[in-house]
Amino acid sequence: MPIDNNGAENAIRPFIVGRKNWLFSDTVNGAKASAVRYSIMETAKANGLEPYHYLKRVFEQLPLATSDDEIDALLPWNIDLTA
Repeated sequence: MPIDNNGAENAIRPFIVGRKNWLFSDTVNGAKASAVRYSIMETAKANGLEPYHYLKRVFEQLPLATSDDEIDALLPWNIDLTA
């Protein structure tokens, strides 16, 4: 276990530096939507995925998913972008 939290700090730095760009989150729903979006992006990055390609695959495959297992396969730690 690392004795510092540099990884976490580096992950949130783009959000902190650009927070004035997100002033549109003036409602609770807007803030929740932003939090979900950033959580998904950072989780994809933490799993070695390029966020654009990850989201592209999810948006293509999610409408076709018919079971919980198929949805689980789209999670950042399960997805195979080479297929």
